[in-house]
Amino acid sequence: MPYDRTVRLDTDFDATVTAVRQALADQGFGILTEIDVKATLKEKLGADVEDYLILGACNPPLAHQALETDRSIGLLLPCNVVVRRDGHRTTVQALDPNTMVTLTGLPALEPIAGEATARLDAALASLT
Repeated sequence: MPYDRTVRLDTDFDATVTAVRQALADQGFGILTEIDVKATLKEKLGADVEDYLILGACNPPLAHQALETDRSIGLLLPCNVVVRRDGHRTTVQALDPNTMVTLTGLPALEPIAGEATARLDAALASLT
């Protein structure tokens, strides 16, 4: 089962990160966490990897609705969005919110996942 929503862009990594932040904000998502995987792996392991950033995005009203449905859903929040170099392109990937419905089996999460999917898809579409 696919668990991602992905776009590939012919844009610079840093410019893409800026655009992703704005696109998420335009759809009501804030960035709660940020992990610079490249810097972390270099510092901790001496490993050289491509530019790779994980943004922990959260839409507070949707997160609240999901938590009201299932308190354990916090294990799947926030929505991770990855921006990474992929050769000469930049790839942007978001975790498919429908994954939380599949993993929990809770039909009550379907409308929340649907709204989150629509917002993430709109953010991704605005990048292309």
